[in-house]
Amino acid sequence: MSGLAVVAVGGNSLIRDKNRQSIPDQYQALVETVTHITDLVEAGWQVVVTHGNGPQVGFVLLRSELARTQVHPIPFDVAVADTQGHLGYHLQQTLHNEFRRRQLSQRAVTLLTQVVVAADDPAFQKPSKPIGPFFDETEARRRGQEEGWEAAEDSGRGWRRLVASPKPREIVEIDAVRAMLSAGYVVVAAGGGGIPVVSDEQGVFTGVAAVVDKDSASGLLARQLGADLLVISTAVEKVCLHFGKPEQVELDRITSQQARQYLQEGHFQAGSMRPKIEAVLAYLDAGGLRALITNPANLKRALQGHTGTHLATSW
Repeated sequence: MSGLAVVAVGGNSLIRDKNRQSIPDQYQALVETVTHITDLVEAGWQVVVTHGNGPQVGFVLLRSELARTQVHPIPFDVAVADTQGHLGYHLQQTLHNEFRRRQLSQRAVTLLTQVVVAADDPAFQKPSKPIGPFFDETEARRRGQEEGWEAAEDSGRGWRRLVASPKPREIVEIDAVRAMLSAGYVVVAAGGGGIPVVSDEQGVFTGVAAVVDKDSASGLLARQLGADLLVISTAVEKVCLHFGKPEQVELDRITSQQARQYLQEGHFQAGSMRPKIEAVLAYLDAGGLRALITNPANLKRALQGHTGTHLATSW
């Protein structure tokens, strides 16, 4: 099968461990990641790549806080744009190099992308998206008190800063994405969930303090493009029930009805698998053909049907 695929790369997947968090380390992680994306391209798919920015946007904001006595602070929306730029540049370059290595004619291009959110979204009153580095509880609470932000434990990995994560409503540059696809480009778009903006009655945009969930934005992008496949890469090979417990069950193929049931039963946590399943369901409910959740290393095998969790309205 081939067609148009939207592939979402997790920002956390670029941080291999606490000792390899630098930009060169993240670049090397992308070198590996794009080999699997290029497998899709080589198989004949048109591809739009999206990416998360949870750790990266937190680093940008942390640098801004540490340097505030020397330089002006960086607003949230500008921090997201910053991560779109540097991660998009690295994706564009590593894809170019991999295309050349395989003697493929495709080219990659990065598009700074705005995403409209609602000014009255309840998420602004209840920050929920973890960003930045991990801290122990004492350090996280101390920093939160000093800087005026909330923190919470994130999936058993440590404590992180929380920011508002409103639902994306519109991909502003969607027509530009379509034009680039028509011209034959592999497009990097909606990075970090998109630069969050609100629109007034005259259609004037203003950036807001938020980080949109990249899975939710990727699902919206896939819906608006009419993509044949939504791929969400994550840290695990397959979606699991009772994750991390002795009774853990790996899921191979599930319907949207089954996924919705598992979601209601509380199998998927807010900070990890829940937003991915919600994004897939929204995509399938809007007429999407199929979705795949797996880790980057198994993407090629998963597309061949040998692993990963495959989701569709019916099988």
